[in-house]
Amino acid sequence: MSPAAPLGSISPDSARRPRSARIKLNDQSTLIKVANAPVSWGVIEFDLEGQTAGPAQVLDEIQETGYNGTELGDWGFLPTDPEELGQALQARELELLGAFVPVALAEPEARAGGISRALRAARLLAAVSGEDPFIILSDDNGTVALRTENAGRIGPEHGLSEHEWDVFASGAVEIAAVVNEEAGLRTVFHHHCAGYVETPSELEALMARTDPSLLGLCLDTGHYAFGGGDPVEAAERYADRLWHVHFKDCHPDVAASSRSEGWDYFRSVREGIFAELGRGDVDFAGMLSNLKHTGYDGWIVVEQDVLPGLGSPKESAARNRAHLRELGL
Repeated sequence: MSPAAPLGSISPDSARRPRSARIKLNDQSTLIKVANAPVSWGVIEFDLEGQTAGPAQVLDEIQETGYNGTELGDWGFLPTDPEELGQALQARELELLGAFVPVALAEPEARAGGISRALRAARLLAAVSGEDPFIILSDDNGTVALRTENAGRIGPEHGLSEHEWDVFASGAVEIAAVVNEEAGLRTVFHHHCAGYVETPSELEALMARTDPSLLGLCLDTGHYAFGGGDPVEAAERYADRLWHVHFKDCHPDVAASSRSEGWDYFRSVREGIFAELGRGDVDFAGMLSNLKHTGYDGWIVVEQDVLPGLGSPKESAARNRAHLRELGL
């Protein structure tokens, strides 16, 4: 592979590839925009071993494999200076969609720091892309041993009490309100395995306790499936709050092994729980049909946790994009 281009430039191969800003889903009027994210190149919030690609290479390869947007990734991976970040994205004709912000929402003492980090990200997003991007709020996943050790097989005994749910939900609403008031951005909540919102009943508990005008949903198909749910059903159930979508597959054989052998979340990820699109059991054709039917016109962000040693992120990204094209997207 040739050396990655500087952040503010674009590689020759990328420059030759035609680009369309939006892709029409079959013959319907709904327009779905397709993106990828640094997590698909192993840039994730967890401190795991291995060498990942640098920011210029990641942005180049997102563009080269047919995607039109990206998310911020871990704070500091992409430039945090608005002008530098804007130039890097513009050179590759990529839109900036959002920033993942993990906060230990069940802990009241973590709220102030969470607000600060969410505002930091929101101000950067707003400076680069206006009011369109989202703060993608989540629990501080992978930090509570009980949840991390039982990811994919969570039971009621592993969950929050009624009081703890109220604390969690009020923290999410407060962060969303502050972000909207001070930065003009909306906030979506990203349910996630190894966090306190993993199962369908846990997502329902949060949605029922939060203001739908302040907090939307980022539905992640892979996490929802590994957490025991049907993503297509969730997309229908929460259609009015579905502001952002992550496409991730879930490999049924890996999920079964994880549950039978008692793997923790990180072992499941290393074993490939989140497979390439079409190689797991998520019904992406059904998801697209549902999104088309409900008039969803936001972004689909492909996320496949490709850790070092699991293969070539660029090749996986290309296969994932090809799979979506086969489905008419």
